Amino acid sequence: MAKSRFEYVKQFELDDALLPGCWIVVRLDGKGFTKFSERHRFRKPNDIRSLDLMNHAAKEVINLFSDIRLAFGESDEYSFVLHKGTTLYGRRSSKLISIIVSAFTALFVQSWSTFFPDQPLETLPIFDARTVCYPTDAVLRDYLSWRQADTHINNQYNTCFWTLIQQDGKTAAEAQKLLKV
Repeated sequence: MAKSRFEYVKQFELDDALLPGCWIVVRLDGKGFTKFSERHRFRKPNDIRSLDLMNHAAKEVINLFSDIRLAFGESDEYSFVLHKGTTLYGRRSSKLISIIVSAFTALFVQSWSTFFPDQPLETLPIFDARTVCYPTDAVLRDYLSWRQADTHINNQYNTCFWTLIQQDGKTAAEAQKLLKV
């Protein structure tokens, strides 16, 4: 902001720098993706076009930000891990969230027609994000193990659920009831 009598307003900005020496995970998640996937007629249980598009957007985000050490995706979610010593955007949570989620969303939209050549983008995808600090390698590993276990459980359930509907002719309610047993 230029030197002016209005510069005092900067004092109202919060310092949201994340703890030093911790792994930073920026986890983004699709908002309303059940409706989004229905509207765009995603194939159940796993639409390879959507998975490939998510992976493409994530790879491009990694290429944009060299401080990202790894990314892990499942469904409409992606976790980006920034190394412990990163000083990217002063480790400011709001900056890291806004820049990574906006880059991911832009790349998702920009690349849509490559992965869905016969399906126009009818509604805009929306992703939210959060940052979390993990103090040790072991805690980061546990976080990634949690996401991997969640992926496995969700995929196993969805595969069984959609097999009952698509191959056995069950209704959604019947499939849910069978899987509760």
